[in-house]
Amino acid sequence: MLGSITDLLRQVPEIALFLSLAIGYAIGQIKLGPIQLGGVCGTLITALFIGQLGVTLDASVKNVFFMLFIFALGYAGGAQFFSNLNLKGLRLGLLCLIEVVVVLALVMVATKVMKLDAGTAAGLMAGAATESAVVGTATDAISKLALPAAEIQQLQANVVTAYSITYIFGLITIVIVTSQIFPLLLRVNLREEADKLWAQMGGKEAAPDEVNPIREMAGRVYQIDVGAGRSIESLHALFSGQASVERVVRAGSKLDVTPGLKLRRGDRVLVIGHRRALLTASSILGPEFADTDQLNMVVQTVEAMLKNKALAERQLGEISLPLGVHVSGIKRGEHALPPLPHVQLLQGDVLQLYSSADAKASAMAEAIAMIGTRIERTDRSNIVYAGLGIVLGVFIGTFSLKLGGIPFSLGTGGGALLTGLIFGWYQSKRPSLMGIHPDALSLLKDIGLASFIACVGLASGPQALTLIKQYGIALPLIGVAIAVLPATISLLVGHFILKLEAPILLGAIAGQQCSTPALSAIQNAAGNSTPLLGYTITYAISNVVLPLMGPLIVGLVGYVHR
Repeated sequence: MLGSITDLLRQVPEIALFLSLAIGYAIGQIKLGPIQLGGVCGTLITALFIGQLGVTLDASVKNVFFMLFIFALGYAGGAQFFSNLNLKGLRLGLLCLIEVVVVLALVMVATKVMKLDAGTAAGLMAGAATESAVVGTATDAISKLALPAAEIQQLQANVVTAYSITYIFGLITIVIVTSQIFPLLLRVNLREEADKLWAQMGGKEAAPDEVNPIREMAGRVYQIDVGAGRSIESLHALFSGQASVERVVRAGSKLDVTPGLKLRRGDRVLVIGHRRALLTASSILGPEFADTDQLNMVVQTVEAMLKNKALAERQLGEISLPLGVHVSGIKRGEHALPPLPHVQLLQGDVLQLYSSADAKASAMAEAIAMIGTRIERTDRSNIVYAGLGIVLGVFIGTFSLKLGGIPFSLGTGGGALLTGLIFGWYQSKRPSLMGIHPDALSLLKDIGLASFIACVGLASGPQALTLIKQYGIALPLIGVAIAVLPATISLLVGHFILKLEAPILLGAIAGQQCSTPALSAIQNAAGNSTPLLGYTITYAISNVVLPLMGPLIVGLVGYVHR
């Protein structure tokens, strides 16, 4: 039976590819406390096992999948990466610089002492820094070396094997130290610090997670009691732009809502706004009323990208939107931020605007013009972008230059990443142009990276055991050191020099290592999503810079061994 299955997989290796994906993602979904390997690592482990049967795919298959992934990675992060090239972004970018410099230094020391080859060194960095994209850029750089085909294949196998060994230990380490050990070193109660920061940002209650089952925007009906005699204008002043009166019913008849309208006892009013503002509405209006038949209405939501430089770096609560228009959400890159009054906005943020259908059409148009540009969502994707971007990236990757006698080249991966960044940034500046749908980008990244990893894992299976026997426990231990040391230095710099609040600092450290599991663990410990404020900036920078380290390590290893 086993022989028949082996023959089938060798004859139709595509089955092995998708089998690796299916089993790998199933393994990756298993959670042990805050630790979750994820689909990519699960796929790699599965592919290494299946690869022991001698199943391989054509090299062009993995190259195609990798180019799709790396272009999509750059495209998704282009707008956020360039928008972070400001004083605040560069300030937190210091942590990313620490990550790159310290990791490179440690890998080079390990290379010199243990006489690691280029593949093992690159895999060590990719795994310890938990950045899977380095596997692709490093294997791509190795394929360009002037070496025999068998030696290139061995080096590429070493990248994958070293990555698979060190990733698991690096992931577990960074999750534990950022969420459990670092708060102890800072001598803070992370949950208390996060609650305090949440309150400082204008939140009246802590959100339990980034995804909240309760809507941020809500509508409530109140029967006027203590609010009798108040005008609509005075109520809006009390709500401070966080809520507005949208409808008034008096004796069964709807009234025109004007600033000078004064409410009477027994009136019923519909108030729409942020949940936190409605918590105190009954104290200034009267009891909440259950019968909403006469006061139901349709609402509209619109997305607008912040392009107005005058609003960038300002807090959300400082922006005076037209009456009846509210910000119900903020997206920064791929991450959602809480729309609290003291959240500082950055250029390129996407604001979700919310208003009732009764609000003047000019109010929404005025709000969009004030913020920047409306984003028109479509289910379609502009494949021209992807095609031209990858072609241009491959072309750029063919160029190389020598620094100190060492040849350096972006390679096809680095070239596609660069063009992805530029194309993504350009499309964000012109939201009216049809780009690549976010869901399509997510699929390209997931299927591209996982399939590439599966192809490399299948090809590397037979050589994996050799590397494990050669270095034994040494690689996992070095992986732990490479994960902990730059994070610890960033903790000291962020706390004593940058003076960052603990939740933001720990989120930034998770971002510098591109570790979403670490962010999840920090948020669970914090009890709210404040760590995202640090994570989004460092993640956007490291997600671009770390993959470029793959070709650099491959080049530096040759210099170290001279």
